[in-house]
Amino acid sequence: MTSLTQRFPAAPAVSVTDLVDELRAAPPGGRLRVGDPRIVEFITKFARKLLAPATARRFPELASLGFFLRKGEIAKALSTLDATGGALRFPRGLVFHVPPANVDTIFVYSWALSALAGNHNVVRVSSRSAGAAEAVLEALNAALSEVDAAVADAVRATQRMVTYDRSDEVSGALSLAADLRVIWGGDGSVAALRKYPLAPHARDLTFPDRSSFAVASVAGWQRASSEERRAAAEGFYNDSYWFDQAACSSPRAVFWVGDAAGATAAGQEFRTLLSSVLAAKQHVTEPAMAVQKRVSAYGAAVDGLVRGIEFAGNGLATLELTDPAILPREWLGAGTFANARVSSLSDLVPIVLRKDQTVSQFGFSAEELTEFAHELAGRGVDRIVPFGSALTFSAVWDGYDLLHEFSRLVTVQA
Repeated sequence: MTSLTQRFPAAPAVSVTDLVDELRAAPPGGRLRVGDPRIVEFITKFARKLLAPATARRFPELASLGFFLRKGEIAKALSTLDATGGALRFPRGLVFHVPPANVDTIFVYSWALSALAGNHNVVRVSSRSAGAAEAVLEALNAALSEVDAAVADAVRATQRMVTYDRSDEVSGALSLAADLRVIWGGDGSVAALRKYPLAPHARDLTFPDRSSFAVASVAGWQRASSEERRAAAEGFYNDSYWFDQAACSSPRAVFWVGDAAGATAAGQEFRTLLSSVLAAKQHVTEPAMAVQKRVSAYGAAVDGLVRGIEFAGNGLATLELTDPAILPREWLGAGTFANARVSSLSDLVPIVLRKDQTVSQFGFSAEELTEFAHELAGRGVDRIVPFGSALTFSAVWDGYDLLHEFSRLVTVQA
């Protein structure tokens, strides 16, 4: 029988049968409820670990996670569950999370929101996860050792993060035991997990392949101060380079919206600023990645997708599209961006697909962005955010209100 390595809480290996039995049992101190104080206390302690200067300096993305999980932010998120029309809100039960390996902190957001909704959770952590994921697991176990016994007992009984090799036995058993299965990753990952049946009452919450792009207003760039332009380049760097541009919300193309001459000048200045940010951050592009970018760029040229290629060292490659409508949505290598100009945001509406997730923007008014969203009418794009916020997770993601998805309603009539 396949055994599972228990990463959090750190414990001896366990069989999937024993794990399911333990997670189905009521925890000491009573069953969890939505917004359970024991879980809030533990996650708050965990957040402080992530915000510690030593950890935040090593992994800046963990500082964002720590901020998201601060007590005030938790209270704000939980307050959105109050308006239920008089219905009572309860946890869904047991939630099985399967996160991707390429963005090695996304599992924490999913798990934390589900735990705050009062669920028992089991998270499969990839054996390939390293760096930030290992720091997260260390922080979780350290936080568990510092909370009082009642909190620690409740967490140990209801929350597990495990690693196991690919196994039909384990994935099948966890799927069948789950009341909700959360699948992050590509379309292939979703299809592979869906071959394991769920209980009749259970369902999937899926986050398949997504693509994102950026839009910048030529007029907005021209109005911006030099400090605002520099900040835009720094924000774009964070959006794109933290996860080697592999995150679903990292932009893979930049559209300049406005007149042609202004777009050319603004684009050149923006890329110069971005190159200076790369230098200031001492960004290093591995040789294999530099080769990957050139292979992708020249391949796009051979296919007739681009009419110009510009390399700014190994860190930045710009592919000038022959037509905005043929923007590549696949990953072409870290720091590789398609570039095009359109006259207005409306010109992008026919280009957008359902798989397009995040639009990072600079220089537009709230009214312009709202009108763009109405024109899209839900056919694509779930988020429109400023440069620098593409990777900022929120409780509403991919069009799902996650706290609502992780809980269920019960109506009572006398």
